[in-house]
Amino acid sequence: MDSNKHTLVLVRHGQSEDNERELFSGLRDPALTPRGVEEATKAGEMLRSLGYRFDEAFTSRLRRAQHTLALILDALGQTDLPVHADAALNERDYGALAGLNKTEARAQFGVEQVRTWRKSYDAVPPGGESLAMTGARLWPYFERAIAPRVESGGCVLVVAHGNSLRSLLMRLDRIEPRHIEDVNIGTAEILVYRYDAASRTLTRAAAIAANASA
Repeated sequence: MDSNKHTLVLVRHGQSEDNERELFSGLRDPALTPRGVEEATKAGEMLRSLGYRFDEAFTSRLRRAQHTLALILDALGQTDLPVHADAALNERDYGALAGLNKTEARAQFGVEQVRTWRKSYDAVPPGGESLAMTGARLWPYFERAIAPRVESGGCVLVVAHGNSLRSLLMRLDRIEPRHIEDVNIGTAEILVYRYDAASRTLTRAAAIAANASA
């Protein structure tokens, strides 16, 4: 890769213990599974093979994202990289669904209701957040703390969660609310964006699955 300048790389955390058990996680704080550790390490190896060198990294306050980031940085040989952890990047709060197996949740609340809570833009599970609410706390932080680093020429790594990243992609990829339920991000999936100074926009350049060859 000729240059890493003006680059934003987004990575979802590796498989967690809740992912493995098909539990709604949200603000719960499960560890990575052995598979999740392997996925995160492989993501770092992919980024290294593609020539990435980061200037800063951002992550959530939850350990599955922080551990994924640490494994990526270790694979990159950048364990001393400045890291910023902020709750704005935390996973969506699933409220009463948190800790429930998805089958149990469907039995308790109904199949269609659970699907709506999981996938729609503005549906709010009891005591939790909608995707719209997640974006409302994440986007201002992104604009204040992350975007300026990319716009000024930095190569920035963000490791977060499926729904917090989905809320970010709505802005970056200009996805309409009615289409966001079709967007899924795999564990340890890598999304690369480039900043264009002329148009002042970040544009998707690549998507790399965790099980893709390096």
